Amino acid sequence: MQNNTFSTLFVGQNLIKLSAVDSTNNFLKRMVSNSEPLPEGTVIMAENQYAGRGQAESSWLAEPGKNLTFSLLLQPGFLPLGSQFRLNMAVSVAIQRALKALVGEGLTIKWPNDIYYGDQKLGGILIENMVSGGRIKACIIGIGLNVNQEVFEGDLGSRAGSVYQILHEHVNLIWLLTQICSHIEAAYLKLREGRYLTLREEYLECLYLFHTNALYRQNGELFEGRIVDVSDTGFLSLETEAGIKTYNFKEIEFINQPK
Repeated sequence: MQNNTFSTLFVGQNLIKLSAVDSTNNFLKRMVSNSEPLPEGTVIMAENQYAGRGQAESSWLAEPGKNLTFSLLLQPGFLPLGSQFRLNMAVSVAIQRALKALVGEGLTIKWPNDIYYGDQKLGGILIENMVSGGRIKACIIGIGLNVNQEVFEGDLGSRAGSVYQILHEHVNLIWLLTQICSHIEAAYLKLREGRYLTLREEYLECLYLFHTNALYRQNGELFEGRIVDVSDTGFLSLETEAGIKTYNFKEIEFINQPK
């Protein structure tokens, strides 16, 4: 359905609201796979996402009606397959910008694409690419953001945070969605115009623990390292006692104890 509250050119102009769904990414993928005529920038938003997913099939739990859980359709055919992480950087930077205008300093991007405030996770991004003929046909960008949730149960209490816990007031979800979509569109258009380097620089500047000695774990072994770079393909580079080491997603664990 058409949504006129968005001041964007195309991102969010076609907004589909669902009361409940397993995963907004799955829902949008099914629509694309069924060749439904969806314009670029279509957003699927769910009040209750009961089987949300994060990186590497990890789960994403959100209290119904309190948080933003939505997926966005983009068609970045201009991006080479080997440089697809550039879109990840652009979207991460855009969300960080939108939230910074709301909560101020303290926001970072935890590699590869989690949004952090201090040492607590505010949100995450899951980008799934649909490839055809060696080109990216479509990208399904799933975004989960803790907004108005006041309490997190169990061990989530120490690891997760929300905008409400920062501001101590509730935020209108649709208004915040419009802000995020506006920033995503601006970053995406910059990427499409080939102005990638400034987005990459901002991504690194916002990176959690960038150029900070911290503890990590790989295969049960703790080691100290310092993040020095992230490649176009998304590999994390750490400076360690053994030299510069690179890691793919889920190959190392952050211990979140800066040294």
